Amino acid sequence: MILPTKHLPTDRALLTVGARILSHLDEPRTMSSRWDRLRLKRDLREHRAPMSYDWFILALDLLFMVGAIQLHDGLIRRSVA
Repeated sequence: MILPTKHLPTDRALLTVGARILSHLDEPRTMSSRWDRLRLKRDLREHRAPMSYDWFILALDLLFMVGAIQLHDGLIRRSVA
């Protein structure tokens, strides 16, 4: 689930999804705008399996638990340290 496995492609692993979220987090954004941008990017790449909102939230949870992002005033931003 966190890492790709035999039954979970690399583009669906939470670590990969989290990395994509971080790479596009150039400024603080709301969760809904972050979800819209990520979904649009995935649609443009024509992925076979669309990502669910639940999977997006799990990737955000992972990033929060490792200290990569913070939630402040309803905006997701990268952690400084």
